[in-house]
Amino acid sequence: MSKHPDLELIRKHALRYIQVTLGCFITCMGFNLFLIPAHLLTGGISGIALIIYYLTGLPVGMQNLVYNLPILYVAYRVFGRLYALDTILGTVALSIILDATHFLVDWQVATDPMLCSIFGGVLAGIGFGLVFRANANTGGLDVIGAVVKKYYSYDVGTVIFVLNLIIVMSSAFMFTLQEALFTLVAIYVTAELTNRVTAGLNREKSILIISPAAQDISKEIMESIGHGTTFIDGRGGFAGEPKNILFAVVRLTEVSRVKAIATHYDPQAFMIVSDTSEVSGKGFTLACESYESARQKYEEALEMQQDQNGSR
Repeated sequence: MSKHPDLELIRKHALRYIQVTLGCFITCMGFNLFLIPAHLLTGGISGIALIIYYLTGLPVGMQNLVYNLPILYVAYRVFGRLYALDTILGTVALSIILDATHFLVDWQVATDPMLCSIFGGVLAGIGFGLVFRANANTGGLDVIGAVVKKYYSYDVGTVIFVLNLIIVMSSAFMFTLQEALFTLVAIYVTAELTNRVTAGLNREKSILIISPAAQDISKEIMESIGHGTTFIDGRGGFAGEPKNILFAVVRLTEVSRVKAIATHYDPQAFMIVSDTSEVSGKGFTLACESYESARQKYEEALEMQQDQNGSR
């Protein structure tokens, strides 16, 4: 029995490493199929490696690994062994796969620079997002930004943006303004997709409902949709009267049903619907008991409490 936790830990890490490798592979597809054939750059250390590649022909992956060696050392000294190991994994995997799949550059999948910048950015963003979701990284400016934040309290995003801007401006002087502009498109698309994949593609909706019929709305939501609800005590800003505020998190496809329920019980109900990501717990990542079962347990606990109060 004592071996089971170890086996589960090994399986968890194996899946994480597979995800990191898959993310690096997808990123390299974006580089070799779209960005490099269009003579475009990316942000970070790989962008510097691409500049040298366009000028000298040196392999991009080999350059990326060499340029990251001092950064890997800094990661180890500043953040410790575990962070350094994850950084080494992502950096080495990206560098090896980048050179191993370099033959894809000759496939000429697309010739339009705009298409190459968009699709290259999409693939790179998805790949980097998978790596980040596995709590790893591919070295480069992410580590530099984290170090600067730790010692100088500068925002990581600001540091990376400034360094990327320097790389893009360098490309504008060394190549053409058009390539620099398309590079900006690729960097933007990459960053946007990276953020979306890292945060989670399956985004739920959080809903706030203010209505005198909040009790009826809550019961209907739990019975017909199967998600729990929470009541929040509030007070109106004009008259200071108590307000019943209902909070619920539902899937995107269930929003219209919640709206219909709220409108049925109170056509004037005030509702706020907003995006929510990384929802976990009962009803989403964990199994949730039925409304009837939860209600029965509540009533039994209430009767037990009343019996105890009566016996006193």
